[in-house]
Parts: sequence; structure tokens; C-alpha cells
Amino acid sequence: MQAAAYEALLIGGRAGVGKTTVGWEISAQLQALHTAHCLIEGDNLDQAFPAPADDPARTKMTEANLAAIWRNYAALGYRRLIYTNTVSVLEPDLIARATGGTPRITAVLLTADDATARQRLGTREIGSQLDAHVTRSTAMAQHLEATAPPWVARVPTDGRSVTDIARDAITATNWSSQSAQTTDHDLRLE
Repeated sequence: MQAAAYEALLIGGRAGVGKTTVGWEISAQLQALHTAHCLIEGDNLDQAFPAPADDPARTKMTEANLAAIWRNYAALGYRRLIYTNTVSVLEPDLIARATGGTPRITAVLLTADDATARQRLGTREIGSQLDAHVTRSTAMAQHLEATAPPWVARVPTDGRSVTDIARDAITATNWSSQSAQTTDHDLRLE
């Protein structure tokens, strides 16, 4: 069996669960292991107003922007993608299309209880949107838990360190055991 040309780690979860922070920590830990990868924050791929008339959920916009960014990384030789986005664990087909193939996909759904999410959002949302974010976050947590496929790993974040959460996500990928590389090697091509 031939290995997938690309691999993707999808990090999903409700607002306030720590997707961005965990994504950065995963990247830091993989750098320490000399494991080549790129990190894309999916929430930035559809930040446009108003939404296109033919794409009210901005899904096509997200896919097109992800494909454009990934194309640049892939041209440089990268084959591992960390992708953070609230619903990423529900969209493996979108990721496969955007990367132009059939990547090996690992998905991790970060979870947090309502109190933890509210506390985290309270430190982040200093404007007028806190209550709206909390309401949407609660609804999204229920939606993700109900619809994420069984193959998606659930990783709780309540009361845990970011380093431990990131380590759990990396373990799910098996990337750390695949990448005993020396520093004089061109990491982009591994």
C-alpha cells in the first residue's frame, strides 16, 4: 500500500476551546522534533463581508483560499498540514479537495464544558460580542458532539495544560514516531 502524499491534522471545536493556542503548541512541539509541517488557521480563510450571494456560508471561499495557500506550501515540499477551524472535523472531503488529493487525515475534536468555554471567551472577547459568542459556542459544541464521526478523536481541554493537549493531538497523528530526522536534512521534503 502506498503512503498518502499528504497528511492533515484537523483541529476542531467550539469557540473558546483553544484551537488556535493548541495549533501553535502542536507546531512548536513538532518543530522541536524536527518534523516538517505547516499551520493554517482556518478562521481567517472566510473573513469577508458580505458573504458572496452564491456562498452564504462561505464554504467555497474557505476551500478556495485553503487550496491556494496549500498549493504554495506543497510547491515548497511540505506534506503535513495542521488545520484549525471550528468545523474542520466535519469537513474531511473539503480538506481533501483543497489539498488536491487523498491525504491521510487525522481529526481531533477539542472539548470543553460550558463554564470553561465562557471563562476563556471572557478573556478574549472584550467587545460587545461575548454573549453572542457564548450562545453560538454552546450550540456548536452540541452540534459537533452529535455529528462528528466516531473516528474523530475527542480530546478534553478542561483543566489541562496546552502542552499536554497538543501532545495528545500529535500522538493521534503518529507523526512524532515517523520523523527521526537530523537538523542538516531539508525538513521540507520529509
